[in-house]
Amino acid sequence: MYAVIKTGGKQYKVSAGEKLKVEQLAAEVGAQVVIDQVLAVGSGEQLAVGAPLVAGATVSATVLSHGRGDKVRIFKMRRRKHYQKRQGHRQNYTELFIGRIASDLGSASADLPTQA
Repeated sequence: MYAVIKTGGKQYKVSAGEKLKVEQLAAEVGAQVVIDQVLAVGSGEQLAVGAPLVAGATVSATVLSHGRGDKVRIFKMRRRKHYQKRQGHRQNYTELFIGRIASDLGSASADLPTQA
């Protein structure tokens, strides 16, 4: 079973048991996050597509960590004008573990892996 969710202005295809990095969410590490902006849910040959959201479908996730992505270097230059501008950017992210997908088609769940 899979779901297409929307968070942080982006769309992600997720299944139960996956780890996913999304735009930073205001949640503590270990907290449960319920994403109710589900655009589509698929289970085998069945597919439920929302207009724009699937009614009653939710995705539950656990916040694993917060972090910052790799540096992206921005370089702007105007030739023959003696203009150069250098800039860097690191985007904040939140790592989620998808624990449960629930909809009218059924539900799928996975247990959080233990750290050894």
